[in-house]
Amino acid sequence: MNQKIQLLDCTLRDGAYIVDSQFGAPAIKGILKKMQDANVDIIECGWLKNDPHRDGSTFYHIPDDLKPYLLEKDRRSIYTVMIDWDRYDLDALPPCDGETVDAVRIVFPHGRYKEGIAVGNAVKEKGYQVFYQAANTLAYSDEDLRSLAREINQIHPVSLSVVDTFGAMYEEDLERIADILDANLDEGIRLGFHSHNNQQLSFALTIRFVKMFRNRERGIIVDASLNGMGRGAGNAPTELIVNYLNQHGCCYDMDAVMDAIDIYMEYFKENYEWGYSTPYFIAGMYCCHVNNIAYLLANHRTSAKDMRNIIESLSPEDRRKYDYGLLEEKYIENQDKLVDDEETVRFLKKAFKGRTVLLVAPGKSVIEEQEKILEYIRTEKPVVIAVNALLREYRYDYMFAANSARYDYARESRQEQFGQTKKIVLSNIKTKPLENEYIVSFNRAIKRGWEHFDNAVICCLRLLDKLEVEHAVIAGFDGFKTKYNESYADASLPAINPGKQWDELNEEIKSMFADVKQTAKVLRRIEVLTESYFTGDVVGGKINA
Repeated sequence: MNQKIQLLDCTLRDGAYIVDSQFGAPAIKGILKKMQDANVDIIECGWLKNDPHRDGSTFYHIPDDLKPYLLEKDRRSIYTVMIDWDRYDLDALPPCDGETVDAVRIVFPHGRYKEGIAVGNAVKEKGYQVFYQAANTLAYSDEDLRSLAREINQIHPVSLSVVDTFGAMYEEDLERIADILDANLDEGIRLGFHSHNNQQLSFALTIRFVKMFRNRERGIIVDASLNGMGRGAGNAPTELIVNYLNQHGCCYDMDAVMDAIDIYMEYFKENYEWGYSTPYFIAGMYCCHVNNIAYLLANHRTSAKDMRNIIESLSPEDRRKYDYGLLEEKYIENQDKLVDDEETVRFLKKAFKGRTVLLVAPGKSVIEEQEKILEYIRTEKPVVIAVNALLREYRYDYMFAANSARYDYARESRQEQFGQTKKIVLSNIKTKPLENEYIVSFNRAIKRGWEHFDNAVICCLRLLDKLEVEHAVIAGFDGFKTKYNESYADASLPAINPGKQWDELNEEIKSMFADVKQTAKVLRRIEVLTESYFTGDVVGGKINA
């Protein structure tokens, strides 16, 4: 336990963000045992919380809650839990008896390190080893870091960890911080590093951290998690760190790590998402709390470009916290770009007056029932509007664009067809029209009250009502299938729906469709030409339209 480099596996703690702590008892027991078998130096078992422990959760109220999951405690490893400095009542923490938890990690925010250190001192007095986590260490100035080291020296904990909370660090940032802390911390206090992978640098920065201390006296701790499991972009993967450290004098058992992944992690990888993504790269770019990104993903189908603009519009201080009310204001401000569309609306009313409008949505049925749709177009001669996507099998009078990614995709992948088709474009995409483009205010086409109120077909129907269209027919309004590419006629169409909660999204769109039919003032006749989930119930796997 005295080796210079120590590995801390935080799967059950950082991964708790992904599964709401519900790993399940078998996985908790198995991961703990496999990390023991792998000779991992420090195993982080989860969090201490004020709420009572629930079976299968890695949120514990007291250390004894961990007993059912520790099949056989291995004295070669240190077992630790984390507390958020001001979110756990220390009166509930009993003196350390060595039966379960050996150490407590205390995480504290920038600007509150004195209070956080005081909490750690109270934990130390109860007999636990203390590890400190300085969240958002990147925000510390050089003098802040020296002051932090002085305060830490008074308690003399096991370690202080540099935390790249927003995944925003580069090598020079890590070097600056680590060098200052190394120069000012007392000997015997280990220096740790906890990374996040927002910029695909988690593993590389961990390697750099290890190399920095190869010829120094200070002991270090590096954090990792199986498959990089952790909030948002995740962490450095345990398996990668083990492989690297084993090439530099460590003796971790890779077979045990692989067993942990094969037996316990496959389920979580199949059913949950974490790891590098463009939205979490944006969080790293702007030192932004991941909850802001998660909100925009969960509540709005925000494109990467719009997301970047929204986050950029926040002050640096607001980016580091999460104020959902403020974020919603910024989202609306970004989408609701002011345009004078009165002339456009008058033109479109005249163009559609007395005409039936056929909306060709991008569902797979527009290919499967192409002849039926083309026959309808030949006989009824409607105004044909492509909804958020152009398909080469059809000729359209207009394209209705409600999403910038779909607009750009159509422009770039269907250049000739795009140029020949008139476009009705909502102002959340652009405010200045090109030739044959008609910009309409975003607010004319939406009605809030649902998470995904900006569904393109629903928006188009609401706009048609404002344009005094009386009769609309829809094709390709199928509903989402289990797999994204099974839902669309063009399998390469950019994904704009967050997560994989297709059933919930289908029900929400169904509710909005019902609302359109109930509240439309002029558009009183809406028909569906192809089978659609939104006009009936699914019976025996077949849609009753």
